[in-house]
Formats: sequence, C-alpha cells, structure tokens
Amino acid sequence: MAIAAIKGELSNSEISGKFSVHPTQIGHWKNYALKKLPGIFSDKRRKENFDNQRITDDLYKAIGQKDMELEWLKKKIDGLGPS
Repeated sequence: MAIAAIKGELSNSEISGKFSVHPTQIGHWKNYALKKLPGIFSDKRRKENFDNQRITDDLYKAIGQKDMELEWLKKKIDGLGPS
C-alpha cells in the first residue's frame, strides 16, 4: 500500500477503499517508507552488520581462550593434590 501511495497512480482514498485501510494510515506508511527505503540499500547497513559480526567473533574467541585457560588451571590444581 505504501508503494502504491508512493507511485501516485491512485489517491490515498482510492487505496483506502481498495484495501479497507484508513487513508491516514496509508499516509503514515508512505511517509515511513520514503524515510526508511534509502537506508535499506545503503552500505551503512552492511558495515553495521560486519562490525557486529566482528565483535561477536572476538567475543567467542575470548570465551574460547578463557575456557582453555580454565582447563589448564584445573589440570595444574589436580596435579598439586596430596602426595
């Protein structure tokens, strides 16, 4: 409906009658779409996703390193048991 409103082939009232949605709501959707659509196709989103993935990878790496250190310490403590 927002795309139909953006195209301008039908008025909001005509779209409203066709889809049984209030014309004001169609206007809101149209404005929202016009505001957000350019960002959907920008490289900014790709960069944000890449940054998030890199942070996630770094965190998993740190967790793995801590797990290995913990296991090493457990083995050392077991080796210090009563003799």
